[in-house]
Amino acid sequence: MIVDLQKFIANGRPSWTELEKLLDRIEAEPDWRMTLAQTQLFHQLYQRTAADLAKITTFSSEPETRRYLENLVARAYGEFHETREKQRQFFPLQWFFQIWPQTFRRHIRAFYLSLAVTIAGCAFGGLAIAFDPDSKPVLMPFSHLMQDPAKRVAEEENATDDRLNGRKTSFSAELMTHNTKISIFTLALGMTWGVGTIIMLFYNGVIFGAVVVDYIHAGETKFLFGWLMPHGVIEIPAILIAGQAGFILARALIGHGRRVSFKTRLREVSGDIVTLIFGVGLMLIWAGFIEAFLSQYHEPVIPYDAKIAFGCVELVLLYLFLSRSGKKSAGKNPGA
Repeated sequence: MIVDLQKFIANGRPSWTELEKLLDRIEAEPDWRMTLAQTQLFHQLYQRTAADLAKITTFSSEPETRRYLENLVARAYGEFHETREKQRQFFPLQWFFQIWPQTFRRHIRAFYLSLAVTIAGCAFGGLAIAFDPDSKPVLMPFSHLMQDPAKRVAEEENATDDRLNGRKTSFSAELMTHNTKISIFTLALGMTWGVGTIIMLFYNGVIFGAVVVDYIHAGETKFLFGWLMPHGVIEIPAILIAGQAGFILARALIGHGRRVSFKTRLREVSGDIVTLIFGVGLMLIWAGFIEAFLSQYHEPVIPYDAKIAFGCVELVLLYLFLSRSGKKSAGKNPGA
């Protein structure tokens, strides 16, 4: 029973105000996740406010306070007992700078596996070309890679016409489409419990390793780096992240050591897989644009040193983005 109504309101007001602030933040930021301590506090404030509401209902002279508490309790009850998935707003910048890099780091071991398989393929392709140069027709998938590297470099540097004149945009679109298809296919092959993803990554590594060794052995190392780095430092990591997503899918299918249903495992990783492959798509759009408008032009049109420097800057920025972007946000809100 309330003996002193004004004292009762004065004592209860801080708890009611704190509960209201929490409710306002929950409603204003649908993606916000409370920590365990915050959740416990929220529950305590809800219980206390509900108890205060039960006490004040006997006082008909305080209808405004009663309605205020009824509103708070109803809102808090809705947050505790709501079973439907909330409709979340999509913020492109938040997704780009926080969710995507955080998702990448959360599954970093899958990325390391993707990198290891690709490196193994590179070693195989490089050794195959070094010890058996006649294997080039088997290893190289494109006709322009079949010819002698020194001859190709001479043709590229002595060319007087722009072979992409009038079709840079279409060539860029072709590259984006082709590489995106390869990436999605690499991800989808995770459905083979990861075997198909391993094969795709290894094969891509074989091609890359063979090309690198072929051009280095011919003494065209500077041309090679000037040709590949502007777009390759983005394109290659994109394929690796697609492989990372494929291994995440494979792990969910296998479910080793986890006593949860197949459906639950897929539901747990579906959002992360979609996030990663969307990020891959953005990377390949940039890589396709750079390959068409920069990588295909060599000395004397564009100095190799400038192209290599541009690739180095891209690589550093990509590393910093994937390794650090969104860390402050994650630190403030571990439950995100």
